[in-house]
Amino acid sequence: MIFRRYMATAFLALASITVAHADDVSMASGSVHFSTPSNWVGIMQVDGDPEVRVFQVPDPSPSASSTLARISVTVKQVTDMQAFNDYVTAAMSKAKNLKDFQQGNRPAGDQNSFIYTANESGTQYTYVERYWFRNGHGIQLRCARPSASQAGQAWAATFDKGCNDIAAALNS
Repeated sequence: MIFRRYMATAFLALASITVAHADDVSMASGSVHFSTPSNWVGIMQVDGDPEVRVFQVPDPSPSASSTLARISVTVKQVTDMQAFNDYVTAAMSKAKNLKDFQQGNRPAGDQNSFIYTANESGTQYTYVERYWFRNGHGIQLRCARPSASQAGQAWAATFDKGCNDIAAALNS
């Protein structure tokens, strides 16, 4: 009887664990806001400094079984513009150490955006990173998706649109 009650309790506990779906997100004590599509899955949350949210963007193709399309937002306290520039430089230094790193073309007139490709576990990824300095915070948006997915260009365009939508919200 005790074993049966234990197993029922354990089953109910496991059944109550659900994957967090993202929608409205607030970070940095409410000073950073953005929304995500409801089908994006929140896969990581770190509170503190830095504060991080990572979302998996579902890829409906078979190639998704070995890749992870994701978008992350990191908010770090920085004291001034020099500290912000140091934050961006450190992040780009890490990126340049990724396997097969290749710098892409930066959007015209946007000094705080970076596009590049690199390999993760044998798969080429396209990365878009954008940075903002606001209210004593360095904000990083990092969008990483396989450069080629069996889901095709329509899925890649939808992923990129989601990345751009968050960038527009973070820019306002």
